[in-house]
Amino acid sequence: MTSEKRVVLVTGSAGGIGRAVVHLFAEKGWTVIGVDQNPFDEGFPADGLFIQNDISQPDEVIEIYRKAAEFTPVLHAVVNNAGMQISKPILETTVEEWDKTIATNLRPTFIGAKYAHPLLVKAHGAAIVNVSSVHAIQTSTSIAAYAASKGGILALTRAMAIEFAKDGIRVNAVLPGAVDTPMLRGGMDRGHVSGPSLSERLDNLARKTVNGRIGTPIEIAQAIYFLADGTQSSFMTGQALVVDGGATARLSTE
Repeated sequence: MTSEKRVVLVTGSAGGIGRAVVHLFAEKGWTVIGVDQNPFDEGFPADGLFIQNDISQPDEVIEIYRKAAEFTPVLHAVVNNAGMQISKPILETTVEEWDKTIATNLRPTFIGAKYAHPLLVKAHGAAIVNVSSVHAIQTSTSIAAYAASKGGILALTRAMAIEFAKDGIRVNAVLPGAVDTPMLRGGMDRGHVSGPSLSERLDNLARKTVNGRIGTPIEIAQAIYFLADGTQSSFMTGQALVVDGGATARLSTE
């Protein structure tokens, strides 16, 4: 690739938030490298690169960045967005399920940083945006493995920000609340929201936010873009940007 356009690599790019991120960055004139274990199907930006890979496997993370380096000599941003969720009580969660969650949600952020770093340094002003979750700071029942992995991402974000500052790489995290994605809908049976149907449970969940609604993927994508672009966030690093409709602002006893 010889274009002087800025380049972003997005993991979990075939999911709800990931797709919104891909399309937003493309609309803003970036070249996009997408990564997902599932196919993107139609609509991936024509000038970009899609890599179908399983980031829970360390060797495949290394392969992702090998292919990225063949495609472009520099990365201007990395968005670590891929994730999975186990909706089970702690006592029913198996070690294998716990390990798979950590291997998918947390470990690739660490391994990816090691292999993205040489490409990011060349940008002379790059950014990493890690997609954590409000579950890193406030959580609920039957989601412990997910919460632990997202809490780890938040701690790792701070550590990466400190170590990478000298290289001109800012590292921040976005903490989405309830966003209308397949993952959210798939986890609506774990007992944290009442209602006999999925539609009623979603409505009841929406009422728990201050804004009174569930977020959309594009709203999270815009927060990610704000942190990645650097035009308005150049003095931000090591921070957690909560985008949750005010859900964590309300006392649970109210």
